[in-house]
Amino acid sequence: MDTRRLILVMIFTFSSFMLWENWQKYNQPKPTADAVATTPAGSAAPIPSASLQAKASPITPAVSAPVTTAETFTVTTDLLKATISAQGGDLVGLELLKYKEHDNKDKTFVLFDPAHQYLAQAGLIGEGLPTHRSAFKRVEGATTLTDGANELKLRLESTDQNGIKVAKILTFKRASYQIDVAWEIANGSDKAIAPHAYFQLQRDDVAPAGETKMVSTFTGPAVYTDADKYQKVDFGHIADNKAKFAKTADNGWLAMVQHYFVAAWVPKEKTQREFYMRKVEGSNVFQTGVIVPVAEIAPGAKGEASVSLYAGPQEQSTLKQVAAGLDLVVDYGWLTVVAAPIFWALEAIHKLVGNWGWAIVILTIIIKAIFFPLSAASYKSMAKMKVLTPRLTQLKERFGDDKQRLNQEMMKMYQTEKVNPLGGCLPILVQIPVFISLYWVLLGAVEMRDAPWILWIKDLASADPYYILPVIMMVSMFVQTKLNPTPPDPIQAKVMMAMPLIFGFMFFWFPAGLVLYWVVNNVLSIAQQWQITRVIDAGGKAANDAKA
Repeated sequence: MDTRRLILVMIFTFSSFMLWENWQKYNQPKPTADAVATTPAGSAAPIPSASLQAKASPITPAVSAPVTTAETFTVTTDLLKATISAQGGDLVGLELLKYKEHDNKDKTFVLFDPAHQYLAQAGLIGEGLPTHRSAFKRVEGATTLTDGANELKLRLESTDQNGIKVAKILTFKRASYQIDVAWEIANGSDKAIAPHAYFQLQRDDVAPAGETKMVSTFTGPAVYTDADKYQKVDFGHIADNKAKFAKTADNGWLAMVQHYFVAAWVPKEKTQREFYMRKVEGSNVFQTGVIVPVAEIAPGAKGEASVSLYAGPQEQSTLKQVAAGLDLVVDYGWLTVVAAPIFWALEAIHKLVGNWGWAIVILTIIIKAIFFPLSAASYKSMAKMKVLTPRLTQLKERFGDDKQRLNQEMMKMYQTEKVNPLGGCLPILVQIPVFISLYWVLLGAVEMRDAPWILWIKDLASADPYYILPVIMMVSMFVQTKLNPTPPDPIQAKVMMAMPLIFGFMFFWFPAGLVLYWVVNNVLSIAQQWQITRVIDAGGKAANDAKA
């Protein structure tokens, strides 16, 4: 197969892949309608379904007026700086101290961000019980994790209602992005109560900074259960009441996913739970949460309910320890079976060299070595086609008006010279799934964020600030084009020469880690192709001299 077809196949495949991914995200057919929100979004709390209420009496959510000017206070650990509101004890701000903002490396990254109305809320469902709209008072205590301490507890108490005392306890841990959120309920009334606790995440549908049409990942809620596995849910489907996801289970978690980071409510195993999602009326804000039952509390007795909140980076080794399946939020799409081993290899190399940039370079060399036989076959085929190009041109001049005769003569030449016109394409097609998988690994790994390589590359997850790598990539593509057979058609030849500019221009906005991979791969390909072409050209010249 000649060069122009090979390059066009690669470009067509890559472009089709990008279009398919965006089609999946924005235009996929909507699933069948399913009951989603259990109450209008404006109510104080969700209402659990009859199946979750079991034998308990029907529950009426307490309607608490919103606190208009709620006090806030800050809790600081070695990894987190959390802002907590006296209204509901909500987590209304969360800075990840080890990470920087995408557009301003002088500022700390904020996950729970007022700009996106992104926050974590919790409340109780039951007559007179506090919700995320109720006022709480903080019990005096430390708000900074001191040296030598492994955890910090923050206690909030609500106003007693009908003799029932409620406290909300948030437990922060050293070297952890997990926050345990617990409710303590002391029933001082004269009758038994069977409340439910809910834990929800609120966020608008705007993608985080750094997302572009060229580099776009999933933003939205996700649910995981053992039975239904990992399910992403589109904001638009929630708004239309047509979202489909697991509703009840005794396992699993609910999360809000965005590029590199995730917040997830993880109830205890073997605890019944109900997941819900709803849109706040008159806005682009969504609430997704989980409801868990609290065991019946007799008069004079106490009860409790707790759920763990993970809010931090999508570090796969950490996510696997938090909950089963939580590492799936690092979404490699339909090629996960190929991408997961690639990331494992990349991580193993990083442990040896200590630099993610050099890890990418070494991994590229390893992948190139694995596919060396296929690449060699491809380049040999192209080199032989290059030798035959003058003779093909002569055939087209002689039989240009007789297509059937031209094809017959071309096939005869291929058989005589033992050249497979498809030999340059098929080996490349075999490698495409690996290239696409590596693309998603480098795009989705939070480990690349703020990771430097050398000199001017300070963040492998951001575009090259000086566009040096994309320019080098375009030059390398131009060199590869010159090594390939020149199309006999002048127009096609000009198109092939323009391809490096067209294709390379796309990479100006790609993360530097991705461009680094392509540059190293191109340089290795040039070296391999040059050597093979040189040997075959020499052999072809010797054969022609012998015939002469």
